[in-house]
Amino acid sequence: MNIAVLCGGLSNERDVSLSGGVGIARALREQGHKVALLDLFLGWTEPFEHIEDVFTHEDAGTSFAVGENAPDLDAVRAMRPGQGLVGPNVLDICKAADIAFLALHGEEGENGKLQAYFDINGVKYTGSGYLGSAIAMDKDVSKTVLRAAGIPVAEGVVLKKGEPAADVGFPCVVKPCSGGSSVGTTIVQDPAGYDAALALAFKYEDRVLVEKFIPGRELTVGVLDGKAMPVTEIIPKSGFYDYKNKYQPGMTDEPCPAPITAEETAAIQAMAERAYKALRLEAYGRVDFIMGRDGVFYCLEANTLPGMTPTSLIPRMGKAMGMTYGQLCDRLIEASLKKYGR
Repeated sequence: MNIAVLCGGLSNERDVSLSGGVGIARALREQGHKVALLDLFLGWTEPFEHIEDVFTHEDAGTSFAVGENAPDLDAVRAMRPGQGLVGPNVLDICKAADIAFLALHGEEGENGKLQAYFDINGVKYTGSGYLGSAIAMDKDVSKTVLRAAGIPVAEGVVLKKGEPAADVGFPCVVKPCSGGSSVGTTIVQDPAGYDAALALAFKYEDRVLVEKFIPGRELTVGVLDGKAMPVTEIIPKSGFYDYKNKYQPGMTDEPCPAPITAEETAAIQAMAERAYKALRLEAYGRVDFIMGRDGVFYCLEANTLPGMTPTSLIPRMGKAMGMTYGQLCDRLIEASLKKYGR
């Protein structure tokens, strides 16, 4: 197949996306596919005689390491000033591909806008469609949908920039309403840290979610083609599962399958499948939970394009199912093509 792997873009998770995209492109080539690796924002600027030539172009890099901090997006914008989100030649290359593999993360890759743009232009792509992407990306909307489906969620309120501060008691979690990778997220232990946490979250978005902190064990479940993958527990060696602990090797223990009972495994996997269906997800995704000290599984959020970096969770789950990284990439494409009747 000719596959366009899309990564980068202008999200705070740009570096995570680049790391995953490079790995996906390499793995798909090893699986026998022809691959064009594209930065969504910077586009393709290398000369080519025929558009098919881009799928046999050799990339310079074979890996990309994620730093400890989110990228400087102003510096990225300066590389192509005064332009829109989609870079030169991206749409034409994606239209020439059999499918676009979306290795994107964050608002501009997961909020449904790009998916709708591709639908209008006849581009096939991996992951959920525009509706499921939009619902899952907005944590306020997704919590409403999950609650209506009978899935427990943390109590919380949404604040808009400029509104009077409100809280749900302490400790609490303050985070952007549509962010990812824990960028701008703070666990606030007492009133002294609340204003600073709000200021940080509002740097990234005009709507902020303040949730009651639920102590317990953090668990996550991938869902592939509607069926739950092995449960993984997330155990940061210090602090919480923030940007640094997510992407720096050795910062977090992630046993898979998680050391929970068979009954607990069955219960959380069933809940993940229910959440996936309620949120209108397609092809694959990942659903995050806290197993509270009361034994209840509280759904935190769903990820429509979960990470594919060397430290990411979906590849770990695929490995537990007996799949290599390359085989997993092929399975994600296979599941995604079902949207198009193939």
